[in-house]
Amino acid sequence: SLEMASDSPESLMALCTDYCLRNLEGTLCYLLDNETLRLHPDIFLPSEICDKLVNEYVELVKTDSIFEPHESFFTLFSDPRSTRLARIHLREQIVQDQDLEAIRKQDLVELYLTNCEKLTAKSLQTLVSFSHTLISLSLFGCCNIFYEEENPGGCEDDCLVNPTRQVLVKDFTFEGFSRLRFLNLGRLIEGVNVETLLRPLASLAALDLSGIQLNDVGFLTQWKDSLVSLVLYNMDLSEEHIQVIAQLRKLRHLDISRDHLSSYYKFKLTRRVLNLFVENLVNLTSLDISGHTMLENCTIPSMEEKMGQTSTEPAKSSIAPFRGLKRPLQFLGLFETSLCRLTHIPAYKVSGDKNEEQVLNAIEAYTEHRPEITSRAINLLFDIARIERCSQLLRALQLVITALKCHKDDKNIQVTGSAALFYLTNSEYRVEQSVKLRRQVIQVVLNGMESYQEVTVQRNCCLTLCNFSIPEELEFQYRRVNELLLNILNQSRQDESIQRIAVHLCNALVCQVDNDHKEAVGKMGFVMTMLKLIQKKLADKTCDQVMEFSWSALWNITDETPDNCEMFLNYSGMKLFLECLKEFPEKQELHRNMLGLLGNVAEVKELRPQLMTSQFISVFSNLLESKADGIEVSYNACGVLSHIMFDGPEAWGICEPHREEVVKRMWAAIQSWDINSRRNINYRSFEPILRLLPQGISPVSQHWATWALYNLVSVYPDKYCPLLIKEGGIPLLKDMIKMASARQETKEMAR
Repeated sequence: SLEMASDSPESLMALCTDYCLRNLEGTLCYLLDNETLRLHPDIFLPSEICDKLVNEYVELVKTDSIFEPHESFFTLFSDPRSTRLARIHLREQIVQDQDLEAIRKQDLVELYLTNCEKLTAKSLQTLVSFSHTLISLSLFGCCNIFYEEENPGGCEDDCLVNPTRQVLVKDFTFEGFSRLRFLNLGRLIEGVNVETLLRPLASLAALDLSGIQLNDVGFLTQWKDSLVSLVLYNMDLSEEHIQVIAQLRKLRHLDISRDHLSSYYKFKLTRRVLNLFVENLVNLTSLDISGHTMLENCTIPSMEEKMGQTSTEPAKSSIAPFRGLKRPLQFLGLFETSLCRLTHIPAYKVSGDKNEEQVLNAIEAYTEHRPEITSRAINLLFDIARIERCSQLLRALQLVITALKCHKDDKNIQVTGSAALFYLTNSEYRVEQSVKLRRQVIQVVLNGMESYQEVTVQRNCCLTLCNFSIPEELEFQYRRVNELLLNILNQSRQDESIQRIAVHLCNALVCQVDNDHKEAVGKMGFVMTMLKLIQKKLADKTCDQVMEFSWSALWNITDETPDNCEMFLNYSGMKLFLECLKEFPEKQELHRNMLGLLGNVAEVKELRPQLMTSQFISVFSNLLESKADGIEVSYNACGVLSHIMFDGPEAWGICEPHREEVVKRMWAAIQSWDINSRRNINYRSFEPILRLLPQGISPVSQHWATWALYNLVSVYPDKYCPLLIKEGGIPLLKDMIKMASARQETKEMAR
């Protein structure tokens, strides 16, 4: 579908549903006794809205870690006079017996329960209350729904010795389900008699018995006039099965595929079996024989097969038995069979492993119920994305996102899916992706990071995030991304490569963002985490990217954020600064990052007294002569001292070095810099520099500030002239030119 590519907003329905679910109390409900959700008495909602609320709720609980499930959510739909339900899809651990029980008065038409392992035989009884209206029912993977708890002994003490035993319910059947047409019993527990269970159903149209082993399927012929779809995935077949299937002449969809890795199969497909299907099942439009081994050669001799354009015409089919088809199939499943590599396949859609189209068809067809197959198909897609170029990028992305969402706890899918995402979101594909789609990718990547502490998944997810513009594209999940990254960095045992990527991301996230973001991240423990990393690296005597990125991140997060500057000092940041300087005297990048950070600390008046020690002042004075990273280290050291000088002689609480001596060294340093230096620094605001202009207490600070402004506006006029004007720098400079205390050369520069 093309709408995937578009950036059109969500429908109003979707937006309202999402909003109401996230704010139930403020919208549809009130809290009774501070715990139970109750629907407002004046609310009446039709099934179109209620179905969406329930289905979207299940989706949110499953895929959005911030969304809190409500104990009493399903009770909101207990009374059909105010809320109507018709078609609902429930999944996994989200649903328990009492939830179905709560909605038993509803006239459900469609009920899908997928992998709801918490449901027990209590829910079988609840199903009976929907029996008169239910048309579609799926119990796929509900492995405990035929078990009830039997309490042996019945006395208190004895119960502690014998916990409740699980007993298989033998007497349940679909008696009375008079309208039921579509039924999925996939992965039904062994021991249930399928034939007895189904016998009361008058006219079944679709039946899915995936993963169930039945030696005798003769009972299926009772629906030979109504059955149009039959799925026997992973059922061990025999000649008897084939004979029964051939009698189901109304079949339009037949799936006898299997997972070729799952177990030993005696059955082998032959030319005769395929011929039998083609001759007898004349309405067939969809056939899946994936994973089967062919016992004999069903293909046309290769000379003939290779001729001409690829064709879907049955007459030209490379698979001999399919030459008997009246028209091409809509779908043919050939995944993990040798047949998918043939030239002429008489089907419009083929699942296989030959090319991108076939692989995408496989992911699309098997994601919902067959994660074991899907993960192998995604692995093939990963190779295509990595080695060749994906031609159906949007479809590929959408399918991988769906698979990752659907199987949040499946390790194989999380590993292969997160790896495929990395290649599908890299820069060469960038232009084809909408904001909406890229946001979906980010959501699903963060889900993966949350659910999986597994190294490969974590690394793939972090690498994928590097394909985005940071911080802009991650802004909508800002807190969550930072929490996850800090989580990774706080783990005691760490993978080197993940650590490096995570620190890089943290640094990028706090660069160029608003101060409230920085404050929030600081409160999450960002400063502490970075200092711990620095401490670790210092102990190993290594100055690598992690060390440099950590200081750079601290420089960014303290920018005009006094709380974070204070945290830096409180967690002995200055001690680490001195130790790093001593341990790595030659590392220019490191010195620049550290001094940039101290520049931020020095801008905070209340913190400056903590920098006023002989040791620190000597270090800063000596760094004035540093030639590291052009002028950057010297410039930043001078900036730190300019702010300290600005507090006046009375704040100079040390004997050594003398204030005048430091001032002299500052003048010398500034005069040695080239006024046209290109810079390795980024100002979002001039406010800390401008405050050094209107004062007479420290002419050297005034001079440093004027030099800084002059250099920035002359080397980068487009960026910094507007900033200087916007922040009121012009009148401040004009006033300074009139000041008696200002030095002549400062006035010249200001003019």
